[in-house]
Amino acid sequence: MSVLRRSFWRSVETIHHVVYFESGGKERYEAIGLKGQWMGYFASRAIPLGRPGPEVVIATFHGFAPGRVHRAIPAAWELADRDAIMAARFDQGRDVIRPGVEASGVDIAPVAQVLLEALPTLDLAARPLAAGNVGLSVPDDDLGRLWHGATALREYRGDSHLAVLATEGLGGVEANVLMVAAGLTFTHQQAIRGWTDEEWADGRDRLRERGWLDADGAITEAGGAARAAIEDATDRATLAGIPGSTQQSLAEVADDLMAISKAIVASGAEPTHG
Repeated sequence: MSVLRRSFWRSVETIHHVVYFESGGKERYEAIGLKGQWMGYFASRAIPLGRPGPEVVIATFHGFAPGRVHRAIPAAWELADRDAIMAARFDQGRDVIRPGVEASGVDIAPVAQVLLEALPTLDLAARPLAAGNVGLSVPDDDLGRLWHGATALREYRGDSHLAVLATEGLGGVEANVLMVAAGLTFTHQQAIRGWTDEEWADGRDRLRERGWLDADGAITEAGGAARAAIEDATDRATLAGIPGSTQQSLAEVADDLMAISKAIVASGAEPTHG
């Protein structure tokens, strides 16, 4: 069994993804020329890949309705400079995690260093979002370094997760329907990800055919087991690309990362599901 537990991945996920819940995120990206919350999200998350087209964003982000992506990309690349988007992205990461990091009392410099030292050791094959992030210049400040390291590792497991979903034959809508049924995400996830009622219903029907949802759309025992198996397979796929020595180094800062992530949540940076 790996020394790197799933709680480690939950911690880096929290440190990375709280930027997407920032109340002022829309205004932040509009200040550099982008239009609306979703354009800021897609542009800022995709920018490590260069200036990708909508098909690449749909493929690498997976769970979003294609129409939602097409409304933002490629228009974003005509409205804002790549360097401006990158700078806004890192400033947002610093600003959002700062209160929690400070409240945690953790000395983040050595923690960030461990995360960053892990990145060159990762097997990046078939992990495009992680590769894009690993290839970025490393910030000079500790907050920026911490957020960058956590982000690259979060996208690493995320890329592995998408490979598992593809192997299971789960498209973006089915994956989201199953997450909602399992109580693992927001009840309004359909609206967040941009799926129409018809698309959502079709995804639900496909899961019923598998026996993963019942007639009322509730998750079945088989569906729950399948969802757990997907997470287990994601863990295996993720860890397969991380050398044992790196896993050990990351495990040694897991407690600090958990303390930071808990303090970030306590700061109100992450909304609860509902």
